[in-house]
Amino acid sequence: GPQVGNALIRVEETRNLAPVLPLGVIVADTEGGMGYMVEQCLQNKLKDRGIVKEIATMVTQVLVDPNDPSIQNPTKFVGPVYPSEKIEEMSNRPGWTLKEDIGRGWRRVVPSPVPVEIVGKNIIKLLLEHDIIIIAAGGGGIPVYTDEKNGWYEGIDAVIDKDLASAVMGRDVRAEELMILTEVEKVALNFGRANQQYLDKLTIAEAKKYMQEGHFPPGSMGPKIQAAINFLEGGGEKVVITSVEKSIDAVTGRAGTVIQR
Repeated sequence: GPQVGNALIRVEETRNLAPVLPLGVIVADTEGGMGYMVEQCLQNKLKDRGIVKEIATMVTQVLVDPNDPSIQNPTKFVGPVYPSEKIEEMSNRPGWTLKEDIGRGWRRVVPSPVPVEIVGKNIIKLLLEHDIIIIAAGGGGIPVYTDEKNGWYEGIDAVIDKDLASAVMGRDVRAEELMILTEVEKVALNFGRANQQYLDKLTIAEAKKYMQEGHFPPGSMGPKIQAAINFLEGGGEKVVITSVEKSIDAVTGRAGTVIQR
């Protein structure tokens, strides 16, 4: 999110000097750049530990429905806050929608369609079969749809939720476990309140119940819980949600919230 926002600022500031890049291309650029950084860090750490293993970063297209409701009603904020004198000009740009980001100001909003399928899933499965570590679907991946007239893939100016994309990735490569790393060690009910309660384990039914009761807001834990439900209902066996710092402990069952069927 922040990386795409930074790239959009650069595009806006240089409109008179260079061609404007579509949002889908910006997503691809940031996915590739950050993938490079993650790949190199992994390469160096594996080398330090004497582990011989290949790593591949894949700039990943993710199929979405061109009729997804978010296409007509975009809500995902991207890019900078615009001053009041710029709002009318920005709103009149083709394909642009501006909305007020409460407490911050007016910003561009783009669609965030639900991911349907990983376009390169067979390539990823092939790499997995050869014991290669894959970095894929970064930032949710690049949203594309299939043109009904000729069957071609076409890009969409949108961003995909990374947690939902990870669940689709797990389903498409038949993964058994999904780990979602975030800022908290465990999922909690009544988060941030005096009666906050951390959860060690959850079933799908409990996760759905707590979602309906409003314990997992859309802007924070909601997409992660929905991703966990989607992954498990798609054939996965186990989801762990925890913090980056506690990820090693979570692998051995000493931290995090476990969600299972």
